Amino acid sequence: MSSEDIPENLQALEAKICKMRGAGNNNKNLSSSEYVTAAGVGVQITADLLAGVLVGAGVGYLLDLVFGSRPIMLTVFLLFGGAAGFLNVYRMVKNEEKKGK
Repeated sequence: MSSEDIPENLQALEAKICKMRGAGNNNKNLSSSEYVTAAGVGVQITADLLAGVLVGAGVGYLLDLVFGSRPIMLTVFLLFGGAAGFLNVYRMVKNEEKKGK
């Protein structure tokens, strides 16, 4: 079938599809970099939460060894560490929000 046999409206449709496919390739590269950025933020959030909990648990465990109050300090500082981790994540999210605006 030659291009002369194809109606004009189908040729116009094909041109639009080709144009949109070309535009889609540019968007793929952009969204790929956005995925990398989002993954980096996710890793940082995980690290902040984990670090807060681990440091709090470590400090609480050491204080329990020193004072002989076995589960009390560990529990208290584990909660403090979790709260500190969430606070760090909250601050980071607010900073990312400001960068986006």
